Amino acid sequence: MSKKPQTPYRDTADDEPPGLFTRDDPFALFADWFAMAKDKEANDPNAMTVATIDADGLPDARIVLLKDFDAQGFVFYTNLHSAKGKQMLQNPKAALVFHWKSLRRQVRVRGNIEQVSQQEADAYFASRPRDSRIGAWASQQSAPLPSRFALEKSVAANAAKFGLGKIPRPPHWSGLRLQPTAIEFWRDRPFRLHDRLLFVRETPDKAWNSQRLYP
Repeated sequence: MSKKPQTPYRDTADDEPPGLFTRDDPFALFADWFAMAKDKEANDPNAMTVATIDADGLPDARIVLLKDFDAQGFVFYTNLHSAKGKQMLQNPKAALVFHWKSLRRQVRVRGNIEQVSQQEADAYFASRPRDSRIGAWASQQSAPLPSRFALEKSVAANAAKFGLGKIPRPPHWSGLRLQPTAIEFWRDRPFRLHDRLLFVRETPDKAWNSQRLYP
């Protein structure tokens, strides 16, 4: 029996001393790490896994793109009739995972889901490429699709419908904000002795408490 190749451990030390987390505020720390990811990560540094629970209690997950974050939470956009949209409207709790391979860092976020305001959703939708706005009308996301041609036909029909005029945001397309109650920062260290720092709060209006965790 051949042995599986083992990736050698390597010291991933950077400009920070081992174990040092430079912020007491998790959003500020996330902003620092996200800035590094945008500089180092080759593709989509804003990609994140969104985990939800379906009506049968089974976990579900998929990759989506983070579009905004601030002290209120992490924002992404979706068709509310999609599987993830329905799941989060039915059970408004979710988890996010950011993994930046180039940095060997990870951030896990858990919390409550709320819809962004109509004004926020309208502003972001208007900023999207025209073809993406047409696609939001053309795609019945997560519904059975008989063929690729059916999708392309729907795109063409909606492109003709709107012509060169304004494309409004579909009522079933909006943004969701995860308001975190837990944010964990993980940084790779040699020999699996990783750094972990967990921020927790009871509700979004409470103060954060932080503690280190064993790797």
